[in-house]
Amino acid sequence: MKPRRELTLFDLTNIVIGSIVGADIYIASTITAGLIGPFALVIWIIAGVLAGCLALVFAYCSYYIPRAGGPFAYVTAAFDDFFGFLTGWSLWIAEMVALPVFAIAFVQYLHYLVPLDPYTSAGVKVLFIGLLTLTNIRGVKTAGRINDVLTIAKLSPLLLLVGAGFLFFIAHPGTLAQNYTPLAPLGLENFGTALVLIFWAYVGFEMATLPANEVINPRTTIPRAIILGISAVTLFYISTNFVVYGVLPWQQLSTTSAPLVLVGALILGSFGAVLMSLGALVSVSGSDESGILGTARLSYAMAIDGLFPRVFARLHSRFSTPWVALVIQGIIATVLSLYSGIRDLISFSVFNMGFAFFLTCCALIVLQKNREKHLPGQRWLPWVGLVICAYLLYSTSIFDKVVGTLIILAGIPLYVFFSPKVAISDMKKLFLSEEAIFVRNLQLRERFLANFISLLHRMWSNLYRMAHPGNKEK
Repeated sequence: MKPRRELTLFDLTNIVIGSIVGADIYIASTITAGLIGPFALVIWIIAGVLAGCLALVFAYCSYYIPRAGGPFAYVTAAFDDFFGFLTGWSLWIAEMVALPVFAIAFVQYLHYLVPLDPYTSAGVKVLFIGLLTLTNIRGVKTAGRINDVLTIAKLSPLLLLVGAGFLFFIAHPGTLAQNYTPLAPLGLENFGTALVLIFWAYVGFEMATLPANEVINPRTTIPRAIILGISAVTLFYISTNFVVYGVLPWQQLSTTSAPLVLVGALILGSFGAVLMSLGALVSVSGSDESGILGTARLSYAMAIDGLFPRVFARLHSRFSTPWVALVIQGIIATVLSLYSGIRDLISFSVFNMGFAFFLTCCALIVLQKNREKHLPGQRWLPWVGLVICAYLLYSTSIFDKVVGTLIILAGIPLYVFFSPKVAISDMKKLFLSEEAIFVRNLQLRERFLANFISLLHRMWSNLYRMAHPGNKEK
């Protein structure tokens, strides 16, 4: 049975926005403030345009190849299994490196509410990733409308901050002019590095291409949803950062680990600081939970296609989730969160992601020639995407280029010697039947709190039965 085409333009646009907006807005401004000053606001606009071009490349690829696996599936269909593996491998590395970023950001904002020493911070990171991994292994189902509630909970503090910030500028017009003068006090020497870090905030648009076979009129709906979603996110990012850089001097922003807490405190007092901290914790938790889910599904999809070690396709006997893949990536993410910094992790993630996106752009060139559906702009978009990806790769550090290239090449012996040579047919059938479930889960982007509440409910139920063995819980 094929999934029914039920996703409308509104549904898919919400998926785009929910997939992109996460922890990035809470950490990117402080990183780029020390690189390029208030000019970072201009880079947010440029990064939004570049992300929009690449998002359309993904949209068109998903139209031609409407199957799970994302870039891995597109490149495999356009070329062969080897290049598909390299794409999936580099994207898996990129997602793996991104997971610990959220754990680090979570600790930074939690520190405002609860003072943490280095050992406690490390324990929180382990618990944070461990709990998210556990919720994914259990595969707890959530209510159909939980996404709406948590999206409001995530965006409301930021919308309040923007509104209060504009009122603050009306009352203190001199502050705005002072903090934006000069616009580029450090020059533009670090433009490329800042672009790489800000571009990472727009990553997530590829999630909207996954449910292509459940979209009503995908030829027009997916591109429109991508454009509307990216435009809305860009406007949201620009307005938020306009307030952030206008309220605080860039020198002060560059020295803090929780920039939005300082901005909230200055505009709304202690209430604003607490509100922004809580908003950050909710947003970071939901983003990392979704990242863990997507990363495990990518390695699972590659494993059942015979291009990744078979162990990654092993399902839990009770919950039917890829628990081995989840445990492995959880361990790696925990170690990286303890011994790495946010800026280095983001830059290295963008290098590997840029390589996967580069091959995806190449795939569209082949796919559109073979099928000729005359989608608007499909002839020139992949070429623009190739230039964008090349510049992103060029703008990363020497370490990222050297180590990233070596790690990508290290995947070749894994492909040749360790991966099974044939697809696991029974697993493929199971995975395809789960695709519709996966698509629906993508619409519930922020599942972390719901899973956590469900776990608490289970614990309470067990305690109640132990205390009242003769009674049933009401």
